[in-house]
Amino acid sequence: MDTRAAHALRDGAYAARRAGCEAGARALGVRLLCDLAPSQLDGALRQLKPGLAPLVRHVVTEEARVARVVSRLESGDPRSVGEVLTAGHASLRDDFAVSCAELDLAVAAACRAGALGARMTGGGFGGSVVVLTEEADAAGVARDVDAAFAAGGHRPPRVFAVAPEDGARRDR
Repeated sequence: MDTRAAHALRDGAYAARRAGCEAGARALGVRLLCDLAPSQLDGALRQLKPGLAPLVRHVVTEEARVARVVSRLESGDPRSVGEVLTAGHASLRDDFAVSCAELDLAVAAACRAGALGARMTGGGFGGSVVVLTEEADAAGVARDVDAAFAAGGHRPPRVFAVAPEDGARRDR
């Protein structure tokens, strides 16, 4: 779902998030934040300046969410991925602070309408949302999101129905 909210990356906010993550890794003595196990997170956060803690929390918990999604997909349970998507959006909104009103509205409206889950995708500060629905619910979810956008004074989002497929691979 394209929220039609333009990306606003020109002010250096994304670069500031990256710099904050790098500073957090240096402060914790790790090369990369993904080197921290989720079990180490609470102790690590206590060592950081308040401005760095949310960034580090997002990265470490996002790594754990990716592992949960992979596990759920490999176990044949794609419907359970929805809750992980929505948790990822909350982290992007609250800890990484890269969301915007339109992205938050799309996620909230889709979930209220019966979507299995939803989250922003891409660099944030505008852009698109991935919404996971049952095929039979997709049109109703799209209608409810449209209505929420109209009530909020936003242009209607553009919806692109897609189905999962195998990923790209080398043919030869």
